[in-house]
Amino acid sequence: MPNQKIPPSTLTTDTGRLLLETIWGAAKGDRLDTTHVSFSGQGSLPSFFGVTELAAASMGAAGLAAASLVEALKAAEGQRHTTKPSVEVDRRLASFWFASTLRPEGWSLPAHAEVGAADYLAQDGWIRLHTNASHHLEAALSVLQCDATPEAMAQAVSSWTREALEARILAAGGCAATMRSAEQWHQHPQGQAILQEPLIAWADGEQGTKGSWRFEEAQPLKGLKVLDMTRVLAGPAATRMLAGLGAQVLRIDAPMWDESNAPEMTLGKHCAELDLRQAEQREQWVTLLSQADVLVHGYRSDALASLGLDARARQRIRPGLVDVSLDAYGFTGPWANRRGFDSLVQMSIGIAHAGQQLSQSERPLPLPVQALDHATGYLLATAALRGLKHRVKTGMGSIARASLARTGALLMTSLDPAGLGRPKLAPETSEDLSAVTEHTHWGPAKRVKWPINIAGVDMHWSVSAGPLKRDEARWS
Repeated sequence: MPNQKIPPSTLTTDTGRLLLETIWGAAKGDRLDTTHVSFSGQGSLPSFFGVTELAAASMGAAGLAAASLVEALKAAEGQRHTTKPSVEVDRRLASFWFASTLRPEGWSLPAHAEVGAADYLAQDGWIRLHTNASHHLEAALSVLQCDATPEAMAQAVSSWTREALEARILAAGGCAATMRSAEQWHQHPQGQAILQEPLIAWADGEQGTKGSWRFEEAQPLKGLKVLDMTRVLAGPAATRMLAGLGAQVLRIDAPMWDESNAPEMTLGKHCAELDLRQAEQREQWVTLLSQADVLVHGYRSDALASLGLDARARQRIRPGLVDVSLDAYGFTGPWANRRGFDSLVQMSIGIAHAGQQLSQSERPLPLPVQALDHATGYLLATAALRGLKHRVKTGMGSIARASLARTGALLMTSLDPAGLGRPKLAPETSEDLSAVTEHTHWGPAKRVKWPINIAGVDMHWSVSAGPLKRDEARWS
C-alpha cells in the first residue's frame, strides 16, 4: 500500500561490530582488539538478515588476525613497536567479495549448467535438491526415476513427502534438504547440537618448533606452505586469502571432482590431483602434509579418519601443524557426517523459510549471496592465522573447526523484518576494480579491489587463476 509505513530497520552500524566481537571472541581474541577495526561504506545487500554486516565482520576478523600475527612476528624477532596495527574494512567491497570478484575483459566465464539444482514442491512442502556435481545428480535421479529435466524432476518430487525423499537421496549418496522453520530446526536434534557448539571449536595440537620464520611485513605468510583440501566456496575463500598474504597454497582435488568456480577460487594457488584411496598417492599426500604449515580441509568429518588420517594422526605426521576444517552441519549430533552445501543449510536451519514468510512469497527465499560459505571461509582464515600466532609464541600446533550451520546460527541473530527497506549498495563502477590486469588461464581480467586494508600489509597474489589439477602435487 502506497501510504503504508515501513517499520524502521533493527540493523545499525553497531550490528557489524557486535558480529565482529562475537567472531573475534570465538577466535580467542581480546574484545579490546576489535577497536582497531574500522568500517566504511554505505548500503547493504537486500536481505532480511545482516548479510553485509556479516561480510564486513568476518573479513574484519580475518584482517585483525593477520595484523595480530604480524605484531607477534615482530615481537619474536625483537622488533620494538609502539602502535597497534589498524584494519579498515570497506563494507560495500566486502559485499561484492561475497558474490564474485572476477571481471573478464574480452571473454566470458566458463558456462556451467546446474541441471536439477532447485527448490521443488513435495506433497507436504518444499525440498531443495543439490545436483551441481554429476554424481549427486545421478543419485537424485536414481531415487526419482525420471529424466534430468526440471519438469520431469518436479513431477517426480511431487509424489513424495519431503523427509522421505530427503532420506532416500542422502542414502543414495546425493544431497537434499527439507525446508524447516527456525522453530522446527531448534527442536530438531541437529539444531540442538549446533546451538551447543562454539562458533570455532579449538583443540591443542602437537608440540612443534617455536618462533617465527623469515617474514616480510608486506607478505607475512611468505615462505609458509598451506595444503588445501577444500571445494567450492568456503574453504577456497580461506586459502585464497592466505595466498594473498604470501603463503604457498597447494590445492589437491580427487580425480572425479570438477567445479565451475576455478576462475574465482584458484587465485593464488597451485592445483594438483591425488586420489587418497590409492596407497601410493596417499603416501605422496602424507609427505606433502609432513612439510606443510597449515592444512585447510572441507571433507566430511569421517572422510580422512576412514583413511587413518584423523586429526591426531595428522598432528603426529606434522607436529606443530595448524589444522583447520569445516563441515556443513557441525561436528556433533546425528548429522555430523551429512553432506551439505550453503543452499541446503539455508533450507534446513530456517533462513529460506524466514525469507519466504517475511516476503510473503510462494517459494523459499534464500540469501542474496552464499553468505554462509563465504563467512565461514573467513572464519577459517581467521583460525589459521590465530593458530600460526599461537605456534610462533608456543611452538604448539592447533586444531580448529567451524561449520556452515553454526555460522548460519550467528547470522540468524541479525534477523530484521524490515531488512529489505534498508538503503541498497551503490552499483559497481570501474573505480571498484583493481588497476592490475590478471592474466588468467582463460584471458585477461580485473578483480574487485580487496576490501581489507591492513597497515603495512600488501595483499598480492603471485599465481593467476587457472583450471583445477593443472600442476604437479609437490611444493615448489
